[in-house]
Amino acid sequence: MVDTQERPASGDMAAPATSTAIAVNGGEAVAYALRQIEPEVVAAYPITPQTLIIEKFAEYCADGLVRTEYINVESEHAALSACVGASAAGARAITATAGPGLALMFEMLGVASGMRLPIVMHLCTRALSAPLNILGDHSDAMAMRETGWVMLSGSSPQEAYDLALVAQTIAEHPDVMLPCANLVDGFMVTHAVERVDVLPDDVVREFVGEYEPETSLLAEGSTATYGALDFRDYYFEHRRQQEAALYRSQPVVEEALKRFGEISGRSHKIIEPYMMDDAEVVLVLMGSAEGQVHAAVDAARDAGLKAGALRIRLLRPFPTEAVAEALSGARVIGVLDRAIGFGSVDNPLLSDVKSALWDQSARPLTKGFVYGLGGRVVTLGQFNQAFDELRTVLETGETPGDPTYLGLREDGEVPA
Repeated sequence: MVDTQERPASGDMAAPATSTAIAVNGGEAVAYALRQIEPEVVAAYPITPQTLIIEKFAEYCADGLVRTEYINVESEHAALSACVGASAAGARAITATAGPGLALMFEMLGVASGMRLPIVMHLCTRALSAPLNILGDHSDAMAMRETGWVMLSGSSPQEAYDLALVAQTIAEHPDVMLPCANLVDGFMVTHAVERVDVLPDDVVREFVGEYEPETSLLAEGSTATYGALDFRDYYFEHRRQQEAALYRSQPVVEEALKRFGEISGRSHKIIEPYMMDDAEVVLVLMGSAEGQVHAAVDAARDAGLKAGALRIRLLRPFPTEAVAEALSGARVIGVLDRAIGFGSVDNPLLSDVKSALWDQSARPLTKGFVYGLGGRVVTLGQFNQAFDELRTVLETGETPGDPTYLGLREDGEVPA
């Protein structure tokens, strides 16, 4: 391990803290963050590719490095149920899951957000069955979008670590008090070993702070009630309050990312533009394909196309105004979905982007792409193909209605 940054001089509070470089996979990076946070309760059930997180954190518990109550439950539904109970009792509670595990939790997703409990979940994104597939795509995350959680998406083990810390402060902010999910791409990030710069324990604990709930079931004299029957009387109002809290979370997310940048020296924003200043043709994406997309942007620019890319880091609440502003100069936009919106007019991320652009007087042309389902290998050639198709749209002014399925087998051929 090597120090990568200097500790700030006395009185220079703006300089970042000392970081230490370690080589870990994305799952272990999240577990490292959990050790530093030291929550009161972690409840989880092992499922690929999330298991790396909980195995490593269980080692920390067994070695006495944390005082966390680790609950090895019988199912993912039970895992989130345990976190709901712990959080309602005033504890800082965290879980992790993937794909089918999230599906088994689904009832409790709305319970956690409806009770306004600041639980943090590390979702290692995975394909949904059937056919059975343990590999990564965004099908589970897209199914979760409308359950009232704040949702952040990283692109690397470093971001998996960073957002694990940031998510905690967002969920527990008094203006939010909603559960928060840290999306970690299954296998592409969870199992990728890279350099991760980790902050000192004391710096992390100062950043995250102590969780002090306004009320809890176990507070002395508490008459708090969670999850009571709520028919036509006030259910409507409670849902509207929940929605308002979710929209209030965006400035909290932005401030948390800014504060984290000040202590770490790593700048994160709710959207991540690349070569966007003069871009006419843009690919929009989410997650770990960022590096290959950037390489495709560079290749397209070498071929004379004013290309750019925009990565979405905040999936919920969707940063509508920021996305619309970032794309305001584009003439053609391609949106990369790692999931299918079955029966919908558009696939999930494309639908969000098109909604963000709806009020523009001169809307750019948009085209959808689907890639990497079920862990299908993603190549630079696929994104080069996407830019080739967008160039044709730019030249003809005509957008094919159907999405292009990048890397899909045709006539039995193995895709390039």
